[in-house]
Amino acid sequence: MVDVTLFSLRTMRGEFSVATSEYGMIVNDTDSADIPTPTGPMRTYLFRPAAEGRYPGLVLYSEIFQVTGPIRRTAAMLASHGFVVAVPEIYHELEPAGTVLSYDEAGAERGNQHKMTKPLSSYDADACAVLDYLKSSSHCTGKLGVMGLCIGGHLAFRAAMQPDVLATTCFYATDIHKRSLGKGMNDNSLDRIGEITGELLMIWGRQDPHIPREGRALIYNALSEAGANFQWHEFNAAHAFLRDEGPRYDPAAARICYDMALELFIRKLGEGDRRASRASTEIKQSRG
Repeated sequence: MVDVTLFSLRTMRGEFSVATSEYGMIVNDTDSADIPTPTGPMRTYLFRPAAEGRYPGLVLYSEIFQVTGPIRRTAAMLASHGFVVAVPEIYHELEPAGTVLSYDEAGAERGNQHKMTKPLSSYDADACAVLDYLKSSSHCTGKLGVMGLCIGGHLAFRAAMQPDVLATTCFYATDIHKRSLGKGMNDNSLDRIGEITGELLMIWGRQDPHIPREGRALIYNALSEAGANFQWHEFNAAHAFLRDEGPRYDPAAARICYDMALELFIRKLGEGDRRASRASTEIKQSRG
């Protein structure tokens, strides 16, 4: 088990139904499940508060390196705020269960090759499988959110197209602007924005060569034109600035980003959306 302290949501304490405390929550990080998919079992790692109860569910999508140490620490941090978190191996049909690619040139080359080998339909089928598993878990309230980093940001973006996903956070989501996810490198993510009914939090690094300014502008304009409900934030940071290993890690920016993600998930997956409630009240008052 892991003891993870709260980040900096002290100003919001007491306003949400998910469990928080002065010292965070003890996290159970030892469970996993092999979830059936059309292309075989998908090893998925599970993180949840050790305290008995039912919690909102989050799917956390990894980078191309699969479930590394930094990804596990991110999952534990999310779980410590009162969520049950499922972290699937995104290349389960291409690598043996438990495979973690190294943060080096060979690992990046292998991960990027897998990214272009796996069919788009398999990514989408995996999303349905892990969301269904999480929703049916005895530890989950049934309210679902998704978060992802790098390729995981793009996978989270596509998972957000499922109608039961209420909130999604995408960190420096690759290949959306190039339409190049999956086999054939011809994805339709931008065309399907209208299917996203939940709220999006889109976070980028301005010094990220994988998603240049023109690419970010393309995505922003597509979201705006589709009438999507989204927040948009750019940081003076490089690609993978959330990863707490390596030279690109920016701890200060990471803390701000985690706080924004937690605010979204707590607000949308708790017992009520305070923003929506306040807006409804204001409309009623204006009519009165």
